[in-house]
Amino acid sequence: MIALLQRVKNSSVLIDGQAIARIAQGYTILLGVIKEDTQEDITKLIKKILGLRLFPNEEGKMDKNIVQVGGQILVVSQFTLAANCKRGNRPDFSLAMPPALAKELYEDFVAKLSKHIEVQTGVFGAMMDVHILNDGPVTILLDSRQL
Repeated sequence: MIALLQRVKNSSVLIDGQAIARIAQGYTILLGVIKEDTQEDITKLIKKILGLRLFPNEEGKMDKNIVQVGGQILVVSQFTLAANCKRGNRPDFSLAMPPALAKELYEDFVAKLSKHIEVQTGVFGAMMDVHILNDGPVTILLDSRQL
């Protein structure tokens, strides 16, 4: 499972011009589900996401986690994170989990993360406009296979 985590001042998802999700300070997470991902990958990612100290303390040093600052999380499904670009110029998405199975893991990820912090989401598989106001910018790529 791949999570592209961005620290944001605010973020939102629009479908057909209508806002369906919006957060203030926190993280926008673009989440890609890979063929061999399991519940263990979800557990690893959530533990890391909640524990990362990416918010500044009183001296401006990144020393606080998202729970400590009362942040929110916006999760957006992003199968293109599974792109293999080694050959040619057209990405190969064969590493991505099939949509029906990926949706189950995506929803499990959101449900388990929601037990710890406020979470908003996009719509799995939909065409979305994602508005992100990066804070920093701070962008972290997390791969559950490397945690």
